[in-house]
Amino acid sequence: MSKEDISLGKSKYANLALSTDMLIFSVSKGNAKTCRNLSEKYFSILLVKRTSEPFKDKWCLPGGFVEKSETLDMAAERILAKETNLHNIYKEQLYTFGEINRDPRMRVISTSYMALIDREQLKENLSDNASWFNIHVQEKENVLNVLLENEEEKIEYKLKKELVNKTTNQYKYEILENEKIGFDHTKIIITGISRMKNKVQDTDIIFNMMPEYFTLGELQQIYEVILDKKLLDPAFRRIIADKVEKTDKLVKTGGHRPSVLYKYKN
Repeated sequence: MSKEDISLGKSKYANLALSTDMLIFSVSKGNAKTCRNLSEKYFSILLVKRTSEPFKDKWCLPGGFVEKSETLDMAAERILAKETNLHNIYKEQLYTFGEINRDPRMRVISTSYMALIDREQLKENLSDNASWFNIHVQEKENVLNVLLENEEEKIEYKLKKELVNKTTNQYKYEILENEKIGFDHTKIIITGISRMKNKVQDTDIIFNMMPEYFTLGELQQIYEVILDKKLLDPAFRRIIADKVEKTDKLVKTGGHRPSVLYKYKN
């Protein structure tokens, strides 16, 4: 590297920072409509409300800057443990977001991670500024209307999606409306939702959100809320035929006779 290159490097790259943002997905339970129904299930995401600028009082993904002594994976583990008090949870890199003005403080590049957890494992209450939100997405003419809601608040935003690579089915997103979410986290969230839908159909990733034992009805519900469509029983049974195994355990659900419990086939 020449002296000129070193000089340019000092002036151009000194204020560059690296962060990690976590999409923590799980399944939330609602109430059963009748005593004969299973409890409703919702695909949900953990958000935190910022207590300082920038974007004070806006909702964001859990995240933070990568420390000098950390790898990206180490930073993701630290943030995940801080928010959920859980360790060794399934996670994978989602995408790197590097638009120039995504953070008003300085140039910040974020490597986002997607983590999946079974909420039954959560033994401690969330911090006061963190909350689970159920996910609802509607699409019409390449415009996505996203609703994130819990019992206390609704967050709505709108994105336009544009196909950028047909061979890989890759899209880019433009924010059309957004009042309550900080940074570019609207884009990160929808990117993670899209990744989840693809991976649920092609992999066994969904079992990272399941307890050790479950009924087929519960499993089907979770497939349906993530894929956002109703699955016919025969089609669902074909999907999971080689993924689960029957146990000798039973559970009483609603007004039905006891249901057989299954587990993931490793």
